[in-house]
Amino acid sequence: FPQVCSPFLQTARCYARPVRRKKKDFPSHLDDLPPTMLKKDYANVPVINSVDDVVRRLLSLEMASQKEKMKIKTQQLVEKVRRSPNDNGSFEVQVATLTAKIRAYEEHLQRHPKDKNNRRRMLMDVDRRKKLLAYLRRVRYDTFENTCKELGIQYSLPPLYSRRVTKRWLVKKAFCLKVFQEAQKLKAPQRLKQRKEWQARARAAREEAAQCEG
Repeated sequence: FPQVCSPFLQTARCYARPVRRKKKDFPSHLDDLPPTMLKKDYANVPVINSVDDVVRRLLSLEMASQKEKMKIKTQQLVEKVRRSPNDNGSFEVQVATLTAKIRAYEEHLQRHPKDKNNRRRMLMDVDRRKKLLAYLRRVRYDTFENTCKELGIQYSLPPLYSRRVTKRWLVKKAFCLKVFQEAQKLKAPQRLKQRKEWQARARAAREEAAQCEG
């Protein structure tokens, strides 16, 4: 019969405690928003000045969510570049809106670097903003410079086209050059014959002109 060990004789298993990593505090582009600022939906309400401090605190950014803070930040960036108070769809306004979204994605990816879905969305917004800035740079350069300056965007020119050199590409290029050279060799006699005909015609025309003058 198998011998059953007493629970008092069994070795104690000491499991290591899981190490809790401290979360890094990354700087946010929403840090400059004062907590006493009211939310976007209650900023222009005339009765807001007569409410007590508790209600005002509940309606301020101190108790606001990330989405409500993003609305305020986007509005601030739009106000810097919009052409008129009623401008809501110009290229500058679109660039400002995309800039706010891109910065929010960057902060999210700093905390969650494996979030591929949001990384893909950020890259799509970056490409869309590049197209808008390229159009502004081509059509209205002064507006392009002002937009980049006000929003703090560092625009870099797109790189020149460069093809990745592979073994297959090198073999294909050498084959095309060889075919071109062989085709030139085949066409050489025909070109020489054609050149001689042109020279004969030119010589005959000069002799005819000399006879007419004489």
